[in-house]
Amino acid sequence: MKRHLASLFLLFLLISFGSAAQAQSLWQDGANLYADPKPSRVGDIVTVIVEESIRANDEANTDLTKEIKHNVDDGTGIFDFIREFGVKADTDMSGDTSTERDYSLKTTISCVVTEVQDNGNLVIEGYRDLKTHDETLKLTLRGVIRPLDVSFNNTISSTKLANPELFVEGKGSLSRVQKPGLITQILQALF
Repeated sequence: MKRHLASLFLLFLLISFGSAAQAQSLWQDGANLYADPKPSRVGDIVTVIVEESIRANDEANTDLTKEIKHNVDDGTGIFDFIREFGVKADTDMSGDTSTERDYSLKTTISCVVTEVQDNGNLVIEGYRDLKTHDETLKLTLRGVIRPLDVSFNNTISSTKLANPELFVEGKGSLSRVQKPGLITQILQALF
């Protein structure tokens, strides 16, 4: 009988402790089993595939012709010692300039969602520092994306960003060589 009572008491204890324990599912409702969730909140991360090419051509032609003529007739009265004379000056100036620049940038930047707009669009921002030899490039990317444009692997092309801002800043030996010297900078500022 004692054994039977002890078994009932043990069974009662197990049942009472078992009701307090709850199991949580590893599955979230609405979650996709095969794809990463798309960014939707501040702090979420999205990878931007940057493929930008910019080609700028600028040409300017300047032609300036200026002619000055001034004639003075013979003087009369007390100015009769002045004889007729004339002055003529011609100035011709022309110049041609052309500039051609090609920029190409291919990389990926992981950006963080910094703001969720009222319409559901996401403001993103990301940074990337690249260091090679004695040169450092800092890339900064900001823009607005639509969550619908984010692919199944949580990436988006830079061409799908609205109001994109891409800054590339270089520091190092190459940047120092490309920067004009002090005297050149002064002359460029004056002229």
